[in-house]
Amino acid sequence: MKKLKILLNGLIKENPVLVLCLGTCPTLATSTSVANAFGMGIAATFVLLGSNVVISLLKKVIPDKVRIPCYIVVIATFVTVVEMLLHAFVPDIYDALGIFLPLIVVNCIILGRAEMFANKNSVGDSALDGIGMGLGFTLALMLMASIREIIGSGTWLGIPLYSGIQPMSIMTLAPGGFFTFGCLVALMNFVTKGKVRKKQKKGCAGCPSAAACAGAEKGECNA
Repeated sequence: MKKLKILLNGLIKENPVLVLCLGTCPTLATSTSVANAFGMGIAATFVLLGSNVVISLLKKVIPDKVRIPCYIVVIATFVTVVEMLLHAFVPDIYDALGIFLPLIVVNCIILGRAEMFANKNSVGDSALDGIGMGLGFTLALMLMASIREIIGSGTWLGIPLYSGIQPMSIMTLAPGGFFTFGCLVALMNFVTKGKVRKKQKKGCAGCPSAAACAGAEKGECNA
């Protein structure tokens, strides 16, 4: 049951996008179409899984003072592998994602899980956490992209769904992205009755960005 809980944690209770509100930049930018959202989700999941496993394996070897630079090197390695694979086998997705592929290196979801989970748990649990968080990220992206593509373009995965009705093209632009994101976060709060957010820890200990925060070590929150 503990293993299953770790795997399912990222879907609802700690969904990186709709609960923790992390990775909003790639979420808003790549959720204009379902194909792009799926590509970004799978890429991020691969990097999450690989980096969590490697960091968990090396947690006793990496010096504490340089752990963040070491994490970034590990993450950047997996991002490079993903870029090369997408460029070789699915160039259309590679071109569509553009700059947001290399920016996975600084995605706070991945660095946050490395610092908060992989650095403190076994390899197996870290792998499950990476898969769960990656699936949560992918599902949130797909949900946002489905809403935006259907309303904004009248298609889903490029397949026309209706005719005779003018699509709301604003949904494929930044305002539509922010509107959809806000509605989904509000819906998540409504469905869970706000219990998910109330249970989150307060202060530096519960902050996903604590690893990169200069004030965390002093107990001073810069957020």
